[in-house]
Amino acid sequence: MAGGDGDRHRAPKRHKSSAPSKAALVDESAEFDYADDFDDDALDANTEVKKRDFTKLELKPDHANRPLWACADGRIFLETFSPLYKQAYDFLIAIAEPVCRPESMHEYNLTPHSLYAAVSVGLETSTIISVLSKLSKTKLPREIIDFIHGSTANYGKVKLVLKKNRYFVESPFPEVLSNLLNDDVISKARISPEDSLGASSFTISKTSGQASGHEELLNGMDLAAATEDKETHSFEIDPSQVENVKQRCLPNALNYPMLEEYDFRNDTVNPDLDMELKPQARPRPYQEKSLSKMFGNGRARSGIIVLPCGAGKSLVGVSAACRIKKSCLCLATNAVSVDQWAFQFKLWSTIKDDHISRFTSDNKEKFRGMAGVVVTTYNMVAFGGKRSEDSEKIIEEIRNREWGLLLMDEVHVVPAHMFRKVISITKSHCKLGLTATLVREDERITDLNFLIGPKLYEANWLDLVKGGFIANVQCAEVWCPMTKEFFAEYLKKENSKKKQVLYVMNPNKFRACEFLIRFHEQQRGDKIIVFADNLFALTAYAMKLRKPMIYGATSHAERTRILYQFKNSPEVNTIFLSKVGDNSIDIPEANVIIQISSHAGSRRQEAQRLGRILRAKGKHQDRMAGGKEEYNAFFYSLVSTDTQEMYYSTKRQQFLIDQGYSFKVITSLPPPEEGPNLSYYTLDEQLELLGKVLNAGDDMIGVEHLEEDSDGKALLKARRSAGSMSAFSGAGGRVYLEYSTKGKGAPKKPKDPSKRHHLFKKRYQ
Repeated sequence: MAGGDGDRHRAPKRHKSSAPSKAALVDESAEFDYADDFDDDALDANTEVKKRDFTKLELKPDHANRPLWACADGRIFLETFSPLYKQAYDFLIAIAEPVCRPESMHEYNLTPHSLYAAVSVGLETSTIISVLSKLSKTKLPREIIDFIHGSTANYGKVKLVLKKNRYFVESPFPEVLSNLLNDDVISKARISPEDSLGASSFTISKTSGQASGHEELLNGMDLAAATEDKETHSFEIDPSQVENVKQRCLPNALNYPMLEEYDFRNDTVNPDLDMELKPQARPRPYQEKSLSKMFGNGRARSGIIVLPCGAGKSLVGVSAACRIKKSCLCLATNAVSVDQWAFQFKLWSTIKDDHISRFTSDNKEKFRGMAGVVVTTYNMVAFGGKRSEDSEKIIEEIRNREWGLLLMDEVHVVPAHMFRKVISITKSHCKLGLTATLVREDERITDLNFLIGPKLYEANWLDLVKGGFIANVQCAEVWCPMTKEFFAEYLKKENSKKKQVLYVMNPNKFRACEFLIRFHEQQRGDKIIVFADNLFALTAYAMKLRKPMIYGATSHAERTRILYQFKNSPEVNTIFLSKVGDNSIDIPEANVIIQISSHAGSRRQEAQRLGRILRAKGKHQDRMAGGKEEYNAFFYSLVSTDTQEMYYSTKRQQFLIDQGYSFKVITSLPPPEEGPNLSYYTLDEQLELLGKVLNAGDDMIGVEHLEEDSDGKALLKARRSAGSMSAFSGAGGRVYLEYSTKGKGAPKKPKDPSKRHHLFKKRYQ
């Protein structure tokens, strides 16, 4: 199928003309605001060498039996071929952030946030240091020990508690609360009681049991001492300021990270929900492990679970809701995924139909009884404009209810300005975020540490592939040379606004796409998704190849119909999707992705699109490493050579490369003998297509922008829209005819010029 192929783990060698200069990169950033991703230190070879000089590390005599290297700068390297790999991996994923996880060697990084996550799941400072020392080939550097102590010393001293829809900051140490109130942000957020004697006075209550998890028992105290009554000091804060207070308490600020735990078994205020997991719902080992991190000490911890697409995030979410057994608010990114989540709750749990409801623009359902599950979108909750009467009643109920669990799908969208409102609007005891790609191009992903909580668990993609839990995907980058005529127009300065549509509509790229569709449909019987962000290209490809397409303006009913046909009909084997298909659309039948256009250098979008085909296929024994087929899913990214698309493609692939994937480069598609059988073979056809591209209006060739766009304000800032003022108005070429309000339907007569005011007479001459 290809000649001149090659594998790569980083990036292929580019033609000189396709490697942008530093000046060119700065110029591109004006359009896509990705300049902050360039590492200036990497340009200084001397600085980089100094950073990575680990020659002074002192090896232990039995270093060959230990699996990891711990360096003074916080980097940790893990050998995956070590017999202790599995145990070491479980420990490292709990205390450090994964940086890169290829097949033989993993790289991790200790950060204040990762250590905050570690102690939140029950690991003590002494335990982290001793286990890290036992696993390390080298003597543990003093810098790492001090860093771990500094990052974990204050964890567990402050709690954020929700009681009767009011938020309280609690601590057994009044001096800690006094320190917090010395901060301007926290002192302004405090709601002081009328009879308060001063800033240092707190509400005092008696608590029994383990006030801060199982800290007392781990410190060697006996059970009697651990269950004595203790004084807890607290002050109330404004619900609208919860986000700011949590942010100020993080390790990089006041260093008193807030503990958020929900003792759901002893919650007698909120009614229970009759819901259990069905017998056939059997969580896989990694799903059980992620849930154990959330419910480790019998309480529910707020945080984030990261699992690849297709690895069963929905079962994890439903299992968490079944364990808490309180009202649950489930948030998704669009109406299609709302339907899918409602289906998953009914599939895996014993919840009654009248205890689950959907709240979208088309469905405004209410559950019956005192407790239930509401599945809705971020937009429906965060929307600030006028609502219908039915919607207003439901949203008021959502605001006033105390939710046991706030379940957030695709949680990487939450830092966006629009979506983060849902955290302050809804009041919940426990928050669980689910995602496959904990990455954003605007670097606001760290906001999730205070918006939701720490990362509780993250699975390794390649380990799940080897275990047969997700599909084994072959990733390929197909290089499509620009035709002479298209490339000439691409280089012209006056066509700068049409550069993207020119390299997307490259006839050689179209022919490669058509060949791959025919090959996988006819010779393998595969189900194919073709992705295109550019709406002009999406429409042109789909209409030429006579395939159904889904984009932002497609109605919910039409989307559902097309997806049903794709899943169930042998006649519909290929669908075209715009960026609406990036998130939350579950299409387990698909096993081929062809990407013809994308959003610049978005790593998250690349991984999310790959995730559409990661659902495991075939029998489990065949999917295990060494099974019948080496690959059972295929991901093709079509790139026009010698254009800025090649640079973007390399940047987009970085997240997947960090997960251990490699990209095969294909340089000769379609094969020469297939030429006459494909579209745009003759020069006349190609010139006709070029004419259509050049004559298209500026408002027709842009990238689709959605309300549910997960990068929120960052993308609005990053995208420069081009077009006429009439295009910005949303008129889309429509002509409006004014009618007189006096006459019924009669056209309004033009005013007599002689009767106009003298200041305006010249305008109408």
